[in-house]
Amino acid sequence: MTEQQAFSLPADPTSDTVIVNTRCTLRVEGAQRLVIIAGLPVHHFSATDAVAEAYAMVFLVDSGFAAQREVARAFVCSERTVRRNQQRYADGGMAALATRSGWRSGRRRVCVRRALTIERLKAEGHSNREIARRLGLTENAIRKQVGPSEQVAQETLPLPGIKGDGVPGGSAVATPAATPPAVAPAPRAVRQPDVAAAAPPAEASPREVGRDSSEEAPVALSLDVDPRDRTWDRLLAAFGLLDDAAPMFADGTAVPGAGVLFALPALCASGIFRVTRKLYGEIGPAFYGLRTTLLTLLFMALWRIKRPETLKERDPATLGRVLGLDRAPEVKTVRCKLTRLASYHQAERLGTELARLRVHERGRLMGFLYVDGHVRVYHGKREIPKTHVARMRLSLPATTDYWVNDRSGDPLFVMTAEANAGMVKMLPMVLQEVRALVGKRRVTIVFDRGGWSPKLFKKLLADGFDILTYRKGKARRISEGRFVFRPARLDGRRVEYRLNDQPVRFLKGTLRLRQVTRLCDDGHQTQVLTSRWDLPDIQIAYRMFERWRQENFFKYMREEFLIDALTDYHVEADDPTRTVPNPERRTLDREIRAARADVAKLEQAYGAAAVDNAETRRPTVRGFKIAHGSIGKPLRAARDRLGELLARRRALPQRVAVRDVTDGAVVKLATERKHLTNIVRMVAYQAESDLLAALQPQYARADEEGRTLLQDLFLASADIHVAGEELQVTLAPLSAPHRTRAVQALCEALNKSKTMFPGTSLILRFAVSAPTRIGLAFPGPRSEPLAAAHSDT
Repeated sequence: MTEQQAFSLPADPTSDTVIVNTRCTLRVEGAQRLVIIAGLPVHHFSATDAVAEAYAMVFLVDSGFAAQREVARAFVCSERTVRRNQQRYADGGMAALATRSGWRSGRRRVCVRRALTIERLKAEGHSNREIARRLGLTENAIRKQVGPSEQVAQETLPLPGIKGDGVPGGSAVATPAATPPAVAPAPRAVRQPDVAAAAPPAEASPREVGRDSSEEAPVALSLDVDPRDRTWDRLLAAFGLLDDAAPMFADGTAVPGAGVLFALPALCASGIFRVTRKLYGEIGPAFYGLRTTLLTLLFMALWRIKRPETLKERDPATLGRVLGLDRAPEVKTVRCKLTRLASYHQAERLGTELARLRVHERGRLMGFLYVDGHVRVYHGKREIPKTHVARMRLSLPATTDYWVNDRSGDPLFVMTAEANAGMVKMLPMVLQEVRALVGKRRVTIVFDRGGWSPKLFKKLLADGFDILTYRKGKARRISEGRFVFRPARLDGRRVEYRLNDQPVRFLKGTLRLRQVTRLCDDGHQTQVLTSRWDLPDIQIAYRMFERWRQENFFKYMREEFLIDALTDYHVEADDPTRTVPNPERRTLDREIRAARADVAKLEQAYGAAAVDNAETRRPTVRGFKIAHGSIGKPLRAARDRLGELLARRRALPQRVAVRDVTDGAVVKLATERKHLTNIVRMVAYQAESDLLAALQPQYARADEEGRTLLQDLFLASADIHVAGEELQVTLAPLSAPHRTRAVQALCEALNKSKTMFPGTSLILRFAVSAPTRIGLAFPGPRSEPLAAAHSDT
């Protein structure tokens, strides 16, 4: 028999072997690739064949030869790319893996506003290179839009009502007068912004990225003149010529829910509109574009419209008056927009950018950061990983999100754990994100007993973090005489503790920490461990017990913002090689516990018989065994069964791959849309907190009733009036005079910010109308009416 020819690849001096795992390798020789499993070549492809490469990833993962993480590392891509290839192959086979490269179909390369600016700058005589420099584009993109520089620019007729403002450093160009077409009504004149100023530089500072000033925020354009009839804008959107409808306001009296406009200064200051423009660009062409969709989601959160389905109970025309539209988007539209935003896969980066801005503005509150996991229970039909739900004391299918809050309890960012990973596993990943946000400054991380691990503590201290947590496990009780009474006033509150302060050591003395123990009134002792030796003991205890701010935040978000609700019912592929506790061992554990109980019961009966044995009748052990054979034989059989069960358990592995214990596909809940809605609700909560901080000096019970007052404010009716370059919002009096006076003081602080409504050049001006007088007015300060008019307009 002839010898089988060896499979050879073209010789190349740059040959190399990439190890996927212990069973799989990827052999690289020039432009050729070979997948080898257990020494056998199974798949050969060229590096230029993207379809074959994607199929190789799918084959290794779906066949169970490698994990998604291992394949992604070997093929130099992300795990998301591997999962995406798996989903495409499952949906459409090999043909679905051949994705078309280039610009996504249906999306214009240059939006309408920039196209108009390009035409204007070209008419001024600027070169393609100069226009590209001003707009932050490539010269090739400008050339495709207007042609080569030597080509004579054609004279274009501007849209009626649009003013051609000059860019900084240049003069406005006088365009020839044109008669508007007979079919189009005269549009409302709106200033066109300088798009070059709107585009952020590539290396923008956090403050520059988050600033939403009038010079940078783009002003939308409209061909409609009646705010109640947006026919022309909807027609432009249908033809693909409009990315987002321009807000247009009509004068209205007692507009329901218009009080939510009081939150706009805080929402704009958060930088969310600027960051989303930077990351998502445009999601049009559409009448409800990126800005309108984002504003709708934020207002829904503040109005406590917890699900898109709840929009069915609201009048879209009434909500649209607050948004500056004829109608607000309805349920199907909101869902479609969320799906479109999720397709960009930018939610994680959006959260990071907003957190960076928050740290830049509130860095003084980042000395102590609270980290804790929140479990979202799942009640659907899918098989997803289970975890322990502390508030229910049950193990249920769920998803765990890890939140990081600042010292005041406000959220900073959120991360979703893979397969409900515990605090010990997730804390290094969370702190890696914290380090990227806060820089080199030393931060104290506060967490509960779920993160107890002396080895982890030692690693965190080496990474430049301080820790503050509860001690877990048994500890030596301290004599009550060694506790000292410590009173203090912290954060404007008086606190009193009985404390003991002493050093402790772990890891055979290599880790030295500080233990502050509190003695409660009932005699219970609570041990707190920290690496902060510079702070007084009472401040250590106070900061640890203030961790309940984060628990209260979770409760508030569950009840008011419904963060536990599912945003969609989509699932995505999970790692089939992920290990889980062996369910067979769990079954054997139950049998072993029952067998040990039987053995103990029989041994008790046998011992009692031995105590009661009359030695005059049975002086030998042999006689005792013969007389009590009815107990001895079952006891020996029970011991043999217990030994057999223990041997069977020792032979079983403690953890197995999840694909071996799941009948169907290994899936997990989709995270992108949920992460996006969590960020929206987080920004809404931060806006509430900022308004509460501004309200606190004017409202005595702000700590107890401040957020309730703000909820009433957001749902209150208000008059809307457009006066020149101002959008005047006059709130109706609230339920009590002291609340009305507090909101009046809040108006003065908000008016100083000179915030513009997103998408317009209208400056928001707030006021509260005077309450209706009943009966005679008594002299004194309470009989003075509140200022209802805008004195500075």
